[in-house]
Amino acid sequence: MNKKEILEIKKQFTNENCAITRICGCYVDAEKQIRTELKEAFLSLPEEEVFKYFDIFRKTLSGTCGKNLISLDFPLDQEMPDGAQAWLLKLRDSRLTDDLLLEEFYEKIIQNYVYGENYYIILIHAAYDIPGKAGDGTEMFDASDETYEYLLCSICPVKLSKAGLCYNAEKNSIEDRIRDWIVEMPAAGFLFPAFHDRSTDLHSMLYYTKNPESLQPLLMEEVFGCRTPLSAREQKETFGELLSGALGEACDYETVVSIHENLNELIEEKKDLPEPPTLSKPEVKNLLMQSGAPEEVMEHFEEQFDSTAGEDASFLATNLTSTRSLEVRTPDVIVKITPEKAALMETRMIDGCNYLLIQIDDYIEVNGVAIRAGDAEAE
Repeated sequence: MNKKEILEIKKQFTNENCAITRICGCYVDAEKQIRTELKEAFLSLPEEEVFKYFDIFRKTLSGTCGKNLISLDFPLDQEMPDGAQAWLLKLRDSRLTDDLLLEEFYEKIIQNYVYGENYYIILIHAAYDIPGKAGDGTEMFDASDETYEYLLCSICPVKLSKAGLCYNAEKNSIEDRIRDWIVEMPAAGFLFPAFHDRSTDLHSMLYYTKNPESLQPLLMEEVFGCRTPLSAREQKETFGELLSGALGEACDYETVVSIHENLNELIEEKKDLPEPPTLSKPEVKNLLMQSGAPEEVMEHFEEQFDSTAGEDASFLATNLTSTRSLEVRTPDVIVKITPEKAALMETRMIDGCNYLLIQIDDYIEVNGVAIRAGDAEAE
């Protein structure tokens, strides 16, 4: 799913647009025991609670696509009658009124969600009448010809509020504050099925993680039957390993800087598109050639790609580089510079030793103290 499609679903989490039919949930303690359950028609909840749930649901569809929000495709075997996709579809079609299915769902989450403290599993069913669109892009709410029926699950940590003092208005006094168990914003969640091209896509789902480096692979593989993708950090590390292995002796400062400059240009060119640019094997090969990699090095690129990343691997360009800074790291020194100023640095061999040279003007500051760079040489 792209940003535009996600935003269309998020807009439903208001009183005016609400399409939620039912809400269910359970509170799980640190021993993985269910302490209490919730089963209600959503709009029967008190208004104050409804607004707080809306905040949780919107948060479950927030963050960066490819980092916090990850599209998962179901393998063909999971779409069989005994597969994970078919089971989720059965749960959706029950509209959360089948207690046995709900208990099975909670059990699957509890057994595979790795978290050592208390948490609250929230599951909603919604039916969104997708409005048609006129030629000028305006929505025609009286021209809906499809209903997008979906489940949204949010898994929220439940933690004790901080100890402290508070003001008691009734007694007009300062006293010790009562500590309560607070439901926090979600750490994980999912939307099933996916919403692609303004239509239901039964072959995929959207997974949310607050921490991009904590993907909960057991949830993805055991509950959803999907392969766990590389996290944003793992994509960057794998890409770096691929560059080192493929370029070999040609992996010098100028070539690597050129690769990141071209990546930044690609991101800038496609920043207005709904989906971030993705690089598979042909795109990565073209990127290296465009950045000055020698032809003889590229002869074995495909073998190197397959052995390092996997034949079908792909990378999000935004996970591979930073448009804000270029980092040069040695065992003792870290230098950061804006990408457009990368040409101010170069590597050079002097008297048999490798040096990183940085071009400077007359102004240098050391711990807030301005010094003049050329004074010693002039003297």
